Amino acid sequence: MIKEAQGDKTLTITVKTVFGLENVLVDELAELGFKKSQLLNRAVQIKGTWRDVYYLNVHLRCAISVLVEVEKFSIRNEDDLYKQAKKVQWTNYFGLEKTFAVKGAVFSDLFRHSQYPFLVVKDAIVDTFRDEFGERPDVNIKRPQILFDVYINKKEVIVSLNTSGAPLFQRGYRQATGLAPMNEVVAAGLLRLTGWDKKSTLVDPFCGSGTLLIEAALMAANIPATVERQHYAFKNFVNFDQEVWDEIQEAINTRVRELPCIIQGSDSSAEMVTKARRNLSGLSIGRFVDTIVDDFNDVRTPEGPGIVITNPPYGERMGEEIEEMYEALGDWMKTEMKGYDCWVISSNFDAFKFIGLRPDKKIKVYNGSLECSFRKYSIYEGSKKAKYQTIVP
Repeated sequence: MIKEAQGDKTLTITVKTVFGLENVLVDELAELGFKKSQLLNRAVQIKGTWRDVYYLNVHLRCAISVLVEVEKFSIRNEDDLYKQAKKVQWTNYFGLEKTFAVKGAVFSDLFRHSQYPFLVVKDAIVDTFRDEFGERPDVNIKRPQILFDVYINKKEVIVSLNTSGAPLFQRGYRQATGLAPMNEVVAAGLLRLTGWDKKSTLVDPFCGSGTLLIEAALMAANIPATVERQHYAFKNFVNFDQEVWDEIQEAINTRVRELPCIIQGSDSSAEMVTKARRNLSGLSIGRFVDTIVDDFNDVRTPEGPGIVITNPPYGERMGEEIEEMYEALGDWMKTEMKGYDCWVISSNFDAFKFIGLRPDKKIKVYNGSLECSFRKYSIYEGSKKAKYQTIVP
C-alpha cells in the first residue's frame, strides 16, 4: 500500500478540460478508479487525497489542469472579498522564496472590472506574508511557481490551488511543431471519442508534426502522456511529499517492446514528417510508429478493421484547392479505407460537403479557439451493403 501524501484529508478536486471533452474526462477518471464525479462546465469535480492529486497530474490525458479547493465563502460586496481572503492561511501553502500569481474567472455584478478581484486576493496574500514575516513574496504573472485560481459566481467565491502549473497539454515530448499544431489534450480526447480499442490499426494521412500519432502510441502502450514532463506546481508547495511522488514515478510504465497495433502516419510535407519523427525519436514508442512522406491519395494501408483519424488543412475560406482536397479525401476513404471508421476534424464546415459521404456522427469540439466538427464516416467492405450515402455538394 502506497504511503499517503500530506495526511489523509479529503480534498475537493476540480479537473479542468476543454469544451466537448467533459464526458470523456468522466470516463477517464472512472477508469482510473474515480467512479463518483460531478460534471461541470469544461470541468469535472471529484473527491480525493493529495496522493490522488499527484497521480492525476501524471495519468490524465484529457485534463488541462488539476485544482484543489483551498477556501469557499460568500461575499456581499467588493470589501468583503478582501476581508474573507485575509482569513485564509496562505503561508500554509508556499514560502517567501516562491513566486505566485492569482488568476481565474468572474461572473458577478459586484465587480465593475473582471480583473479587479484577482488584485484584491493578491493584496490579501501579500499582506498575510508581511504580517507574519515582515516580507512579501514576488508576483510572476507569466511563470508563477504557485498559481491560485479564483472563481466568483454572483456572491460565491471559490479559491483553489492550481497543482499543475503550466497546462497539462504541455507534455514535454514536443521538440518541433508546425504552424498550427493540435493541442495534445484535444488529440487525446478525439482518440477517446472514436472509441478506438488500442488494438486495431490507426492511420493519420495528414499527420503534421505527429501529435495524434504520439498520443495514440502512448495510449496503446499504456504510458502516461506526460512521461517526459519534469515539472508540476505541487512540487513548490510547503507540504510536498517527495517520498510519495517517487513511488508514483517508480510505478510508471516507461518501456515498451512492441505496440499491440499498427500506427501509421503520412504527410505530403517532408518537413512536417521530419518534425514528427523528431518528436517520436525522444520516446520509447517512437520506433514502433510508421511515418512516410506521401500524399494521402498514394498511401496504402493495412486491411481493416481500423480507424482513420485526421486533421486536414482547414483553409480560411473555401477555394478550389480546398474543395478538391476534401473531395479527393472522400474518394480515397471510399476506395482505400474499406473496413475502417474514418474520423475527420475540421473548422471548415463547407468543406465537409465535398467529402461526399453522409457522416454517422457529428461532435462539436474546439481545436484551440476554433470551433470544429469531428465527424465519423463508416466505410464498409464491398461485400456488405454500404451504409454511407454519397452526397452531391
